Amino acid sequence: MKRFVPASIAGVLMLMAGHAAAVENLVESVAQGCDKELTSYCSNVTPGEGRILACLYAHQDKLSGRCEYALYDAAVQLERAVSALSYLANECDADMEKFCASVDPGEGRIRHCLNDNRGKVRKRCRSAMQDIDLKAE
Repeated sequence: MKRFVPASIAGVLMLMAGHAAAVENLVESVAQGCDKELTSYCSNVTPGEGRILACLYAHQDKLSGRCEYALYDAAVQLERAVSALSYLANECDADMEKFCASVDPGEGRIRHCLNDNRGKVRKRCRSAMQDIDLKAE
């Protein structure tokens, strides 16, 4: 049986796994905001494993205000998402263990499981789901 640790990084990542579209939007926003820098400084960098961000970091003294804002905005949005999902993982830990222990994490399956059991989960979990507007996609 899988064990859900309250507010753990693993629990948050399991819940975030279904939010690939949101992450893609952030990546696209940074790509648009930093298009000049990516072309000028990072065009030869192989994407993946944080190499593009490392390249931008290495050239941080040359970034335009537009690029700096795009990076800052993406960081703020990710921080908010992690905080919200951390809160959900903490409030729904027992419910995830009770109703979703046999569910393989990824591709939004934990989120779907919580939604499928919305009427059975504890009130605090239901409130957290409502607070962060957790819906099956």
